[in-house]
Amino acid sequence: MTSDVRAFEAHATDADLDDLRARLAAARLPEAETVRRAAPDPRRWGQGVPLADLVDVVNYWRTGYDWRSFEARLDRIGQFRTTIDGLGIHFLHRRSTRADATPLILTHGWPGSIAEFIDVIDELADPKDADAPAFHVVVPSLPGFGYSDKPATTGWGIEKIAATWVELMGRLGYRQFVAHGGDWGGPITTILGGRFRAHVLGIHTTTPQAPPGLTTDGLTEAEREWTEETRDFWNHHAAFAKQQATRPQTIGYSLVDSPVGLLAWILDKFAEWTDTEDSPFETISRDRVLDNVTLYWLTRTGASSARIYHESHLSLDPELRVDVPSALTVYPHDIEKCPRTWAQERYRQIVRWRSPETGGHFPSLEVPEYFVKDLREGLAAVLAAGR
Repeated sequence: MTSDVRAFEAHATDADLDDLRARLAAARLPEAETVRRAAPDPRRWGQGVPLADLVDVVNYWRTGYDWRSFEARLDRIGQFRTTIDGLGIHFLHRRSTRADATPLILTHGWPGSIAEFIDVIDELADPKDADAPAFHVVVPSLPGFGYSDKPATTGWGIEKIAATWVELMGRLGYRQFVAHGGDWGGPITTILGGRFRAHVLGIHTTTPQAPPGLTTDGLTEAEREWTEETRDFWNHHAAFAKQQATRPQTIGYSLVDSPVGLLAWILDKFAEWTDTEDSPFETISRDRVLDNVTLYWLTRTGASSARIYHESHLSLDPELRVDVPSALTVYPHDIEKCPRTWAQERYRQIVRWRSPETGGHFPSLEVPEYFVKDLREGLAAVLAAGR
């Protein structure tokens, strides 16, 4: 690593944690939703997070949740910061003990964070199976997220973030690497594969991005259903994206001032976007969801993280093509599902395609064992194709 990289430790003050608990205890809550059904029933969430569910999580957050355990976990993995183009970038860095390991950068999205990957980093770096590929794992916090700095000017969109990741990997001694991403990490990873072929050996993404304007002619019935579900999502379930793309500052006041408001804003998406019958806690623990939400709260990044929508919503270059080997996985309950026929119009060398039977928008949290297996096999195919 270069001298521009500094070790970092996460440590919230006791005063900040006491303030959080006090705000939770003093929260003013609305009345219950008017559509009430017995659990389990996904229709319970038809007006948003049900009051009873929120009260349960708030009480646990205030009396049972342990932030210090998550801080210690981050420190054990290894945290660092460096400044690129005037902005401090925070990242986790776990080097493998294997001499044949390949550098890998993992990019999260919204409303996720580095918390999405902490349960899979060790197994990716030093797999129990000696025959499985190993990786030097780098997990940066997006600008405006977590312990990365908050941009004070416009311009920090997905194109600049991708270029920043190349600079970051170079500072760690990784001139060439593979990349994975989902949600915002999907288009960022696509840009890495399309713009930086000298550095990117290949990519894996769970949110492949088709070029706009493609027709459904020639698609299978299942693929047509995918496109209809994606269209329905953007027409009827994407108010959050339009709000954050047009008025991130306005919603930011609530997200930075009210921990209950922040929790509800994020929990709503974890509920709707996971492959569960009812609650997201069927597959993701309360602790892991609260690790993610508390990270947003303590770093006061509700507004700054929302601005990535203002910078980059629907901004991926329609002409961008990816010629490096690409492994693509589309989970059945994700919010955007791109048919392979469409994906082939942007990703010119798809070496592996998977559409598993279970999983949603947060596969590293929902189905971590499958996620690790799929990522390993996908990147192994990518590396084999590039030889």
